Amino acid sequence: MVAFLQSELTPAPARGAGFHVIPVPLERTVSYGGGARRGPEAILAASQQLELFDGTCTPALGGIHTAAAVPVTGDDEAVQEAIATAVAAALDCGAVPVLLGGEHSVSYGAVAAVARRRGGDVGVVQFDAHADLRDTYGGSPWSHACVMRRVVEAGVPLFQLGVRSLSAAEAEVRSRRRIGHLDARLLAEGIPEGPLLPGDFPRNLYLTLDVDVLDCSLMPATGTPEPGGLHWWMLLRLLERVLQGRRIVGFDVVELAPCEGLHHCDYTAAKLVYVLMALCVRQGPAGGNPAVAQARTA
Repeated sequence: MVAFLQSELTPAPARGAGFHVIPVPLERTVSYGGGARRGPEAILAASQQLELFDGTCTPALGGIHTAAAVPVTGDDEAVQEAIATAVAAALDCGAVPVLLGGEHSVSYGAVAAVARRRGGDVGVVQFDAHADLRDTYGGSPWSHACVMRRVVEAGVPLFQLGVRSLSAAEAEVRSRRRIGHLDARLLAEGIPEGPLLPGDFPRNLYLTLDVDVLDCSLMPATGTPEPGGLHWWMLLRLLERVLQGRRIVGFDVVELAPCEGLHHCDYTAAKLVYVLMALCVRQGPAGGNPAVAQARTA
């Protein structure tokens, strides 16, 4: 695999880089269309077409290190621990971990590593067409459809945006566990005024973005597309609103399933990764990496 934005800059060493891009080509429990294992490679390839200046800052000046792909062999628990180890290595370097999926189940290992490091002082904000709150799916508790259930069971606060498909059992879990949400149907009427996250929601955020949160007219290259999704500028406005007064401590972009001839989907996912890096720079990521601060002033 090429490194993220290798066409424009020399890949940074692990120590001192503001961002660690971590490919996780896991595809084990997909339940409709396949191809998520090729998502990380497609995002890295498409990143070669990005501009370094995003319109507000130049995140790449903070240094981007692309790590080796996480091995995805072994049982489910072993894969999650391998993901957690890679994320912990990024945190050891003072970097923001940036996971490229792969199916959505990769988020659990990353969240676990961040929560361990921050003593639980972290909340997850999920952008997704699906709630992913099932207890099991297809016979597996580690399915992509169960990942947020595992997160909340681990005691990590969760807030969901853009959901437009969930089961009755998932709706019950939402109610019982008081999981905050702004679903796509409500967002279609406009973004509500005032703070989007509850006042007591943690200040440190792990963002997980399933590309199917975008409308399938914009993002058809995903395994479980849903109509009625978000469009680009609404997604960016929501991200900016969610981050008011809060900081990103890690994020992932998952569930891209590249389709031949639809390279705009790969590029959209790559640009979303870079937009999130820019938000880290502008909001001031936890950890205080001086390289990220330099990118903010450049």
